Amino acid sequence: MVERSPFLRILSHLVLIAGVFVVAFPLYVTFVASTQTADEILQAPMSMVPGSHLIENYTAALGGTGKGGASNAPVGRMMMVSLITALVIAVGKIAISLLSAFAIVYFRFPFRMLFFWAIFVTLMLPVEVRIGPTYKVVSDLGMLNTYAGLTIPLIASATATFLFRQFFLTVPDELVEAARMDGAGPLRFFKDVLVPLSTTSIAALFVIQFIYGWNQYLWPLLVTTNETMYPVVIGIKRMISGGDAATDWNIVMATAVLAMIPPAAVVMLMQRWFVKGLVDTEK
Repeated sequence: MVERSPFLRILSHLVLIAGVFVVAFPLYVTFVASTQTADEILQAPMSMVPGSHLIENYTAALGGTGKGGASNAPVGRMMMVSLITALVIAVGKIAISLLSAFAIVYFRFPFRMLFFWAIFVTLMLPVEVRIGPTYKVVSDLGMLNTYAGLTIPLIASATATFLFRQFFLTVPDELVEAARMDGAGPLRFFKDVLVPLSTTSIAALFVIQFIYGWNQYLWPLLVTTNETMYPVVIGIKRMISGGDAATDWNIVMATAVLAMIPPAAVVMLMQRWFVKGLVDTEK
């Protein structure tokens, strides 16, 4: 039971406001910096009022016309690489996980549970543990600086397979029998029954996996050396020059703001399905 009192109401609002401030203030500083010149950013203290160079800085970032000593690759190209990578990883993970869970739950074949536990055990292995051997394989296959090299090693998901398997186990046997009596084969049952029932779970996983693919840093850092294949997260790192070379921090901040837009848009557009997929219990 939730107690309703003016004090608790004020306290809860103060906590919420403090949480929003902690999250939003760095984003506001990034946006303000992206509207100023590089010299204005380096002044102490930096002005917290948006400057007058918004269009100029964002145009320079998108077109790659920055004057810093580091990479000046066009951000538009980087965002396209990130978008393709994130979409392939998200869609690939969901498709492979759906089919894997379908095979494990509805087919009887030798070593079925061994395969399931082999998939389950990989949940405990972070990418960093197998990144060396994976890089060796990708390099030997000539997939460095390619979309295949960026996406295929990340396209399998033990977590999604496990979640779909647990959901398929909750589907009533009567539904399977009814589909069989209607003459539906395995693929039709999968396409017409299981996939529609899994829509909210698929939507929630798509949001999670899209953000996972968009924010990849370590793996693209290893397999990309060509500016034309830099994802935007790597592009931000390459824009920051070391040593005595000047860094266009206004262009870097503009790139950071642009990099936040696609994942934020995906979350906002799919918010209803995302929340329903995480909390829906009417399976």
